[in-house]
Amino acid sequence: MDQCVGSATVYSKSRRWQLKGLVGSLDALLIAAVYRQTARTQLCIAHDPEEAAYIYDDLKNLLGLTSVLFYPASPQQPYAPTVANHADHLVRTETLLRLQSKTDVTPIIVTYPIALTDKVVHPKVLKEHTWKIQVGNKLTTTAVTQQLVAQGFEKKDFVYEAGQFAIRGGIVDVFGYAYSLPLRIELVGNIVESLRTFDPASQRSLQVITHASIIPQLSTLATAHPYQSLLTYLRPQALVWFKDYALVLDTLSKSYSRATQAFQEKIIDNNLQTLSTPDILWETSTSWTQALQQFTYIEFGTRFEPTTDEISTYQATALPPFCQNFTLLAEHLCRNQSQGLHNIITAASSTQFDRLQTLLEAKDTTVAFTPLTLGLRQGFVDSQVGISCYTDHQIFGRYYRYQLPRRHAKTQAFTPRALQTLHPGDYVVHLDYGIGRFAGLNTITTNGKQQEVIRLLYKDDDLVYVGLQSLHKIAKYTGKEGVAPTITKLGSSAWNQKKKKVKTKIKDIAKELMQLYSIRKQTPGFAFSPDNFLQASLESSFLHEETPDQAAAVKAVKKDMEAPYPMDRLICGDVGFGKTEIAIRAAFKAIHDNKQVAVLVPTTILTLQHYNSFCNRLEAFDVRVAYINRFKTALESKEILASVAAGKTQILIGTHRILSKNVQFSRLGLLIVDEEQKFGVQAKERLKQLRVNVDVLTLTATPIPRTLHFSLMGARDLSVITTPPPNRQPIVTSIHNFASTVIKDAIAYELQRGGQVFFVHNSVGDIEEVANMIHQLVPHGRIGVAHGQMPGSQLEQRMIRFIQGEYNILVATSIIESGLDIPNANTILINHSHLFGLSDLHQMRGRVGRSDKKAFCYLLAPSTSVLTAEARTRLRALEEFSDLGDGFKVAMRDLDIRGAGDLLGAAQSGFIADVGFDTYCKILDEAVQELKEGTFKTLFAEEMQEKTHTSVVADCTLETDLEALIPVTYVHNTIERISLYTRLDKLKDEAVLQGFQQELQDRFGPLPLPVQTLLQLVRLRWMAQKIGLSQLKLKNKSMRCYFSMTHAPQEKILERVVSYVQRYPQQCRMQEVKGAQLLLIIDQVPDILQAQVVLEAF
Repeated sequence: MDQCVGSATVYSKSRRWQLKGLVGSLDALLIAAVYRQTARTQLCIAHDPEEAAYIYDDLKNLLGLTSVLFYPASPQQPYAPTVANHADHLVRTETLLRLQSKTDVTPIIVTYPIALTDKVVHPKVLKEHTWKIQVGNKLTTTAVTQQLVAQGFEKKDFVYEAGQFAIRGGIVDVFGYAYSLPLRIELVGNIVESLRTFDPASQRSLQVITHASIIPQLSTLATAHPYQSLLTYLRPQALVWFKDYALVLDTLSKSYSRATQAFQEKIIDNNLQTLSTPDILWETSTSWTQALQQFTYIEFGTRFEPTTDEISTYQATALPPFCQNFTLLAEHLCRNQSQGLHNIITAASSTQFDRLQTLLEAKDTTVAFTPLTLGLRQGFVDSQVGISCYTDHQIFGRYYRYQLPRRHAKTQAFTPRALQTLHPGDYVVHLDYGIGRFAGLNTITTNGKQQEVIRLLYKDDDLVYVGLQSLHKIAKYTGKEGVAPTITKLGSSAWNQKKKKVKTKIKDIAKELMQLYSIRKQTPGFAFSPDNFLQASLESSFLHEETPDQAAAVKAVKKDMEAPYPMDRLICGDVGFGKTEIAIRAAFKAIHDNKQVAVLVPTTILTLQHYNSFCNRLEAFDVRVAYINRFKTALESKEILASVAAGKTQILIGTHRILSKNVQFSRLGLLIVDEEQKFGVQAKERLKQLRVNVDVLTLTATPIPRTLHFSLMGARDLSVITTPPPNRQPIVTSIHNFASTVIKDAIAYELQRGGQVFFVHNSVGDIEEVANMIHQLVPHGRIGVAHGQMPGSQLEQRMIRFIQGEYNILVATSIIESGLDIPNANTILINHSHLFGLSDLHQMRGRVGRSDKKAFCYLLAPSTSVLTAEARTRLRALEEFSDLGDGFKVAMRDLDIRGAGDLLGAAQSGFIADVGFDTYCKILDEAVQELKEGTFKTLFAEEMQEKTHTSVVADCTLETDLEALIPVTYVHNTIERISLYTRLDKLKDEAVLQGFQQELQDRFGPLPLPVQTLLQLVRLRWMAQKIGLSQLKLKNKSMRCYFSMTHAPQEKILERVVSYVQRYPQQCRMQEVKGAQLLLIIDQVPDILQAQVVLEAF
């Protein structure tokens, strides 16, 4: 790295430098080298936020996280209401604190012009309001409360955002404005025992630290000290780097003008005279230039000031885009070698180097390069230093994503777990009693001991109390969004009849799946050959880095194809998760064993899209791909089918037409089905016939719920892709009121960069009026209108014209929600977004962001003041979860229901509404297990044998009179107690239980005795399940064990039980009871530990 300093000697007394000829990441390498040599503070000012982020990322990868800081623009607009709890406030304050610190590592700060426009608090103010804490300090919770309240912090039950604090016993959580993570202070008596950062989403501790600083929100402080330039915080020997000096001054001037205008408008509108004037709060180009005079500054961009003290010119050149042209790359590398240049290839992941080595050796065995596991934004050739540096993403033509400092959402953590948390009034389903309403927690007394129970309210205000050990029988009702369920009448047979009806239907479907599976396993199929060199070459040229899930799915598909029986695998993953790539690899593998491939898709539009995808990926491998759809002429279709019959066409893509009898394949080896649930009954019947002797790979974008996945394992081969691909740009999502300026600017920006726009308006009645309005706003736009009430052929034509670029704006209803993959469409505006469900919004947003361009989603809705709380939460969740995969998690519950319906038949959606999603999954699991143990026990013998070693019964009801609960004094918040009880009841093994125990200690302090008892009860229930107990009662120092004879306990267990009874006849007695149960009563069992000792003997 130090070589990169080249001829620039920063020890010179010159104040102004110009470094010319820097390209790619050479600028970051140079800044890092200067930093390492001089250890001086450096301020690097890029052109814009994106360039600053890339330079920050380069420097962070070169120097480490602690040396580099990112300084973003303030979210505060001139004279607008204060923006509280914004993540950027925290990052800015942390930077100021680091600059002021005398003990921390001297930093490099990376920023951009607009971030410099507003002044910051005086260093004295920052010092006065910094509260320093370290381990060993004396501190009381009273002093903490007084100090934090005085600084404007708000007391809460739990801390989720900056400006909040919470006290739970000796645990103090506080989220100040100095760091992007909140702080946990643990007090023992009046001494600070430990300090830890914690994750506000999980509330778990992350890192133990010895000292910390707590700072309030600086922008709200009243102060006598004047505001200062950011430059005031720099040390005298600091270096300031400019990408464009003139741009900085121009930005400062324009920003100051805007602030002045806002100031005047505020005074006129409100007749205020007490506002601080713009010159107090905002930088001017003059004030900035004056403050800069004491520092050495360096220009290193492409536009320079006319005068300077020193100029250094680098003989560096940019690299061409290789776009997977490995012949060109090999030529470049060889030429560099002959010129004495040292070839370096960088990659963020070391797995890329083996792929590159294989590909390059195929072109030229003399090619040599040094691999460097390092993420850089761009390569370069520096002939002075003798280095040619290449990046893997430039070689493969991939998008490279920068990583900014971790920032937390400004609102309470919105997670899938939060969606499942019970609140009073929520609909719930109890497996035995049916659908009721959750009515909170109640404390009851049993034999003088306190216990907490769940109150459930049923029809006619009937009440049911549910013990904590039966919480797994309760689930929050999940049905179709916005549709309320029917509450069950206690004592009637309606609920049991519903469950029975659902189970019968589910069993029929599961039986059919298992029969197909059984036939397939016994039918000989074609065993494909292992991968060859061409397969490796195709996979190496994949644009994106494989995710672990994707790699596992590819491996499973290949294993299935190489097996001697036909494959039938379902690949499930969200939009953009890489399912098509798996299909292409499978197709290519089939072709190399001289087999043909049929790709079946549900719509005409998708035939064209898949045809383009397959052609683009297989272009370099001389594969003949064709498609048929209704837009092909009769003659064209005839020629294509003749070519297929003759075996010349290797891959045929089409709708259900390709399943008809007149389509003859010469040697069909693989059938790929996209979204099977969208096909009709006849097509599905034909698929069933094909499945028996042809390898079938099915793709679906609707997620298969994890619970269904496990239930159906063995009945169907599933690969679930839940990991989003890395290095995909997040979709920038923002909420706006419907305003012509917003719409015009958004569309104009996208069209200006040559892209296309979706405008979703879900009302056919006035969709043409909306299209006309857009035409008036953007007259040069080519607008198409599409909605579901159009004739099918007209709708397809409109869509295809949009795909082919004849339209660059498509005004459509929500029919665009799935199936369209247009890499050039990267802006979507969704009108009346508050009326859509989370899953609909998530899937519509998934129409954009399919390429390496930054994508935008504008959620147009009325003012937040008139929206329902639910709609606000929904929109905010989508805005905050902009990363690919994040929205998928949030929308998961609604999507789960779709997935269940799609996998098991559309009729299932009605059953799910009847009993709730979680109960449906439990019934499904029961039905599948019964079939595995009965009709198909030979097929699943190995699995069933394995299961007997883990647990004999699926559930055990436990009753006790011991004091086992989470006391209110330990966890005050009722909602949180319910959440903890629910999570505890669902734990499955000791390792997870230990983790849960550690979490409680971390968040709430040492465990009280009732909590310890509660955890031991969970262990006792597991032991009871393992030995075959359907019910266990531990009351009045006596233990009653009920063995279910329908699931007969293992012979060895029964022998040990009888032996125990014979050894302790005074304590034990056995008897048969109603319901095919064997009852064992054991006296003199005073506590849980003794109960565990007894069960261990069995």
